[in-house]
Amino acid sequence: MIRKTLHLFTALMAGMTDKAAQAALLNMQKSLDYCMEENRVLREQIKDNYGCKRMKLTDSQRRRLATKRIAIGRHILANVSTLFQPDTILGWHRKLVAQKYDSSASGRKSGRPRVPQEIIDEVLRVAKINPSWGYDRIAGVLAHVGLKLGRSTIKRILDDHGIVPEPELKRRVQWKEFLKSHLHVMAATDFFSVELLTPRGLIRCMVLFVIDIATRRVEISGIKVDPNGQWMQQMARNMSDCFDGCLLGKRYLVHDRDRLYTKKFDETLEAVGVEIIKMPRCAPDMNAYAERFVQTIKHECLNKMILTSQEQLKYVIAELMEHYHHERPHMGLGGKIIGPWPQDEGGEIIEFERLGGLLRSYRRVKIAA
Repeated sequence: MIRKTLHLFTALMAGMTDKAAQAALLNMQKSLDYCMEENRVLREQIKDNYGCKRMKLTDSQRRRLATKRIAIGRHILANVSTLFQPDTILGWHRKLVAQKYDSSASGRKSGRPRVPQEIIDEVLRVAKINPSWGYDRIAGVLAHVGLKLGRSTIKRILDDHGIVPEPELKRRVQWKEFLKSHLHVMAATDFFSVELLTPRGLIRCMVLFVIDIATRRVEISGIKVDPNGQWMQQMARNMSDCFDGCLLGKRYLVHDRDRLYTKKFDETLEAVGVEIIKMPRCAPDMNAYAERFVQTIKHECLNKMILTSQEQLKYVIAELMEHYHHERPHMGLGGKIIGPWPQDEGGEIIEFERLGGLLRSYRRVKIAA
């Protein structure tokens, strides 16, 4: 008898709970409808009273709306928002990222002071008249007439204008020839940054990767908000692991002169036989394969998303790497895919989506009747 009474009581409570939940959902829908209608009325009032169709918001207001937009998703936002389009909010996010690193307002300029144009003209004149002179001799002659310039400055000026003195030309090994002859034993590493929109504001997250120049295969080595020398040394150990390191069989590793590539980072890799090739300053074309990879993932994916946490970033990059390696054709490989998924010969052409349709691919799959 007691058991039957308990079952009856539980059933009654469940029915009441369902009714309460339905009533709560109905109230939420009514509240949402009211807020949407109130937005429409306010916008009409602004237009009638001030003759202005656009609302001017502060950065703080834009950040608040962008954060709320992430919580409900783009699809729902398109049906709810009556004031701003999802693309408008994405644009706000990109603008906030740009403003974070815009130093023009502060009036401070980084880097070395510019060499006056009259001195540049004189360096070019001397170099063109005397092609057999090297950088050191040009520097010595100019110093004699009161123009004191370092060897590296003269080299930079001449490089910017496509001039290489004959003595230096004989010493140089063409970079394209070096790449071609060492293609299968070379890799390159670099960083790219992603701005995370958090309650504390924009936080820059750095992603370290290594690209196999011959196959274009990319390994994401690590993701960290504030990378330091100790973390980079651990990444070097992971890269050179004798079982599954991404530099197995590689003889050369190309990287730029970022301070994060510390002496211990280089020494860790050199200890296992990987020679470090440091790029000259301001020469991104010497790491063109890594730069092209960054451009691809930024343009095709990351620039179209607003990310709020490292976990979300890791998920997006994991999906992106699957697409990059197994589904995306590469012009540098003659339109081939690095490691394509197997296809069913004679099957139907099926579309596959990742990240809500941001990344799409196609392959043949037999569908069972």
